[in-house]
Amino acid sequence: MKKLQFKISINAPKAKVYDSMLGISTKSDYEEWTSLFNPTSAYEGSWDKGSKILFTGVDSKGQKGGMVSKIAANIPNQFVSIQHYGILKEDQEVTEGPEVEKWANGFENYTFEENNGVTNVTVDLDAAEDLLDYMNQTYPKALDKLKEICER
Repeated sequence: MKKLQFKISINAPKAKVYDSMLGISTKSDYEEWTSLFNPTSAYEGSWDKGSKILFTGVDSKGQKGGMVSKIAANIPNQFVSIQHYGILKEDQEVTEGPEVEKWANGFENYTFEENNGVTNVTVDLDAAEDLLDYMNQTYPKALDKLKEICER
């Protein structure tokens, strides 16, 4: 896996950015910014530290899939760490095998820092080699969508 980093400045307080990014008050905020990855993007579970969370979507064949993860850390309005440890394939959680090995123990971390009403979001993530181009193209667009949501 390779480490990637993406940053964006959003003209909104960090509490609002955190809330919108995770879809805490309005789950559709999360679904809207992550729709850049998959139009049916959603999550099932809790953002509480130690909780299991499923990041889901429907593929072109109509099959539900996604990532099986846990929240390694969540300091509200400051930092969230997601540890990916499996995949969801046709509604089955798969936590071992070749498809999982490229993601196993990969992290996706969100850091929120506010200065004079502007929140800087930094995303640090581990990406599988075969997804580097996709992530480098898609993540900045998704963060632009998050910015649009937060600045409405």
